[in-house]
Amino acid sequence: MTEAVQNNERWRRLANAATFAMSIHAEQTRKGAETPYIGHLLGVARLVLENGGDEDQAIAGLLHDAIEDQGAHQESVIAEKFGVRVAAIVRGCTDADTTPKPPWRTRKEAYVAHLEHAGTDILLVSCADKLYNARAIRTDLRTHGLAVFERFNAGKDGTLWYYSALAEAFGRLLPGPLSAELAETVEEIHLMAGELEA
Repeated sequence: MTEAVQNNERWRRLANAATFAMSIHAEQTRKGAETPYIGHLLGVARLVLENGGDEDQAIAGLLHDAIEDQGAHQESVIAEKFGVRVAAIVRGCTDADTTPKPPWRTRKEAYVAHLEHAGTDILLVSCADKLYNARAIRTDLRTHGLAVFERFNAGKDGTLWYYSALAEAFGRLLPGPLSAELAETVEEIHLMAGELEA
């Protein structure tokens, strides 16, 4: 096999996953914004790769919301298209796959508890997802002030609790630059929210 062909094959699965993610999330936008949702998925995959993730983990980064947002049937589709490891990571990043979803606080407490027994694959992709979200909250706080919390079901107090709990869990379970940045970002969000409220 020539080097050019090897290079072409190297990221083919990731490219196919990006196409698949774009197709199933095509009409979706970020909560409270008109930003195409695919930007979030690409951002999470980028963070995974930048923090030492492999192709399967990056694919899971692209697809981490597929079950939660597009239905439980996506798990078998992902397993068939991208393998059982990717499907298991996506399942591990899912906090609910039923409609209606369980109550917000119950769901999030269960998700944080589940991280205690999650493998490194899930922790890496989940932490990348939460860091991307925390960065977005911080940016929106600068732009829109405390109104940013109106787009979240849990409001300001619930959102701050959840991200603090996540930062603490990832700091213990996945020590390194990714979880450290999450902790720093969450601390900044707390400080900004406090200053804006004063």
